[in-house]
This record gives sequence, structure tokens and C-alpha cells, in this order.
Amino acid sequence: MSNADSRRRVAIAAVLTAAFMFAEIAGGLISGSLALLADAAHMFTDAGSLLLAWIGYKLAERPADSARSYGFARMKILAAFTNGILLILLSLWILWEAAQRLLAPVEVMGNLMLVVAAGGLLVNIAAFFVLHGGNQEDLNLRGALWHVAGDLLGSVAAIAAAGIILWTGWTPADPILSALVAVLVLVAGVRIMRQSGHILLEGTPEGLSASSIVSDLTQNVPGVTRITHVHAWSLTESRPLVTLEVSAAPGANPETLRRDVKARLASQFNVSHATVEVVSAPE
Repeated sequence: MSNADSRRRVAIAAVLTAAFMFAEIAGGLISGSLALLADAAHMFTDAGSLLLAWIGYKLAERPADSARSYGFARMKILAAFTNGILLILLSLWILWEAAQRLLAPVEVMGNLMLVVAAGGLLVNIAAFFVLHGGNQEDLNLRGALWHVAGDLLGSVAAIAAAGIILWTGWTPADPILSALVAVLVLVAGVRIMRQSGHILLEGTPEGLSASSIVSDLTQNVPGVTRITHVHAWSLTESRPLVTLEVSAAPGANPETLRRDVKARLASQFNVSHATVEVVSAPE
């Protein structure tokens, strides 16, 4: 799926999230519920993160220029990395708030909390399915998806907590269930930050290694005697890049050998952009 499709999905999710955020603010102010106001702050952060993801897609569509030969394709990876950090910070804040509420419980109006949380669940389910229908290999989209998933899980936790409060009056259910959701979101944030950070640090793409490339090319491309100076990295999660030097066997045509090596990299390793230098084999 294209960046345009992912951008459209993120925009829809952002509008849904921002719209319901105002309903939660109103519900929290009317009921005096700190839990609803905290969740509204959560949704405000998520709406900002979805906007950041949308900006990442928009900038990634800009063409290459003299100063940026690869263009702005990595902007969506940078947005994913930033969203991973925001997920971690948001999770830590929820855990802190949960600890504070366990130490100093606050009164929660279970009825209004249940109604607003149920509305939030419906909105978050809609936003989740909009994003889930996109390309799940897209790190930027996955970061946005986990922000919405965190809201969705938060709504489920709020509904469960409201039910417990209405049934038993036990208010610690709210911070305890919120903390469980925060841990899940924390794990997702760490995973997304690590994967996008690996790309930003020019790490070797998953499924590629210098040793496997060397072994495959020397065994399957006629005229190759040695492969050296192999470097593999990613521009985005779906665009691996490779540079290498090929030592040609005596009598091998350099241009034919270069084309054969590039074709093998494309067919065997899904590398569509490779820089191949062909040199004569050492005597």
C-alpha cells in the first residue's frame, strides 16, 4: 500500500481521536472525574502523535534535491522513532499517576465514567480498524496504530474499572487496570523505537547479512571470485540498500557481471538499489 493510503488512514484516526477528546474533557469537568480528564490528556497526546505521523508521510513524498539525494523518505522513520519515545513517556506517566492514585484514592463517578468510556471505546475501535487496514510493515503506521490501541485498551480498562466501582465501590480498580494497559503500551513503544532507531543508525536490515550475501553471490553468479566491502542498510523499513565490491574472474565482462550481481541481489535478497563496483581479481 502507498504512503498516500497510510497518510489518509492516519488523518481519519487523528480526526476521530481529537473529536472525542473534547467529549471526554466535558465529561470530566461535569463529573469532576480526574480519570476522564487524564484520559482526555492521553487522547490529546495521541492526536498530536497521529498528526506527527501524518506530517512524516507528507514530508516523505517530497522529491530528492541537490542537498538530499534520497529525498525525505526517512521522515516517516523519524516520526515513528519520535512516536515510540512518546509512547514510552506516556506509559511512564500513566504508571506514575496510577501509583499516586493508589496512595491517595480519588472519588470517581462510575455512571458517567462508564458512559464516556463506552463512547471512547466505539471511537477507538473505528480508528483502530482504519489504521489496521493499512500496511503493517510500515513503522510509522504501526506507531500510530499503537497510540490508538493504547486508547482502545484504556477505554476497555475504564469500562471494566467503572463496572467494578459501580458493583463494589472499590476505586483502586481504576489505577490498577490503567497500569496494566500502560505496561502493554510501554512494550510496544520500546519495540517501535528500537526498530526505527536501528534504521536511523544504518543497521543491517533483517534477513540480510554480509556473510550471506558473499556466500550467495560467489556460489551463484558466474565470474565472481571474491566479494568485499559489503555494506547493507535501509532507507526505510521496506527499502534495503547494498554496496559492495566484486573481484572479477579473468576474462569476465565487468558490465555483464555488474548486471548479474544486481539481478541476483534483487531476486534473492529483494534489494532493488545496489551499488556494485567491479575490479579485476588480484593475481
